[in-house]
Amino acid sequence: MKLSTDAAQQHIDYNVWATRRLLDAAAPLLLEQLERDFGTADKSILGTLRHLVRSESGWINRRLENGQGDPLPPAETVAALVEVWNGVHAQWLSFIKTVSQADLDGLCSYQDLKGNAWTTARWEILLHVVNHSTHHRGQVAGFLRASGITPPPLDYIAYVRSKSS
Repeated sequence: MKLSTDAAQQHIDYNVWATRRLLDAAAPLLLEQLERDFGTADKSILGTLRHLVRSESGWINRRLENGQGDPLPPAETVAALVEVWNGVHAQWLSFIKTVSQADLDGLCSYQDLKGNAWTTARWEILLHVVNHSTHHRGQVAGFLRASGITPPPLDYIAYVRSKSS
């Protein structure tokens, strides 16, 4: 199985759409709500969102484009996260707009955070990034609900429906 460039474009568009909706929903929260420890690996709404933007930035910079990328500035508020994420999203949208099928099918060699060497097709990395982001957006949606905010629909089908309306 391989992923077409059209399907890859739609997955990245969905990922950007869903993240922006989630950030909009988190924006009204106070710092103490953003930093509330929910007992997960990344602890809080802010911690989980930071993990997510670092991950998306790391994959686009070091894995897909085979570069190092600039380190991300610390983000202590949702507004600061939005600013950082806008840059990361711009990189993803630029990459996916210009990627060829051969590049998408091509292999990317990299080291994981533990230093293990891997080689993976770019389309598989892309699907991993979208799936990883979906997982953590789901966590943040649950944290928002526990904080008294009803999160917006973030499902892929909601994205598809939003495009047709």
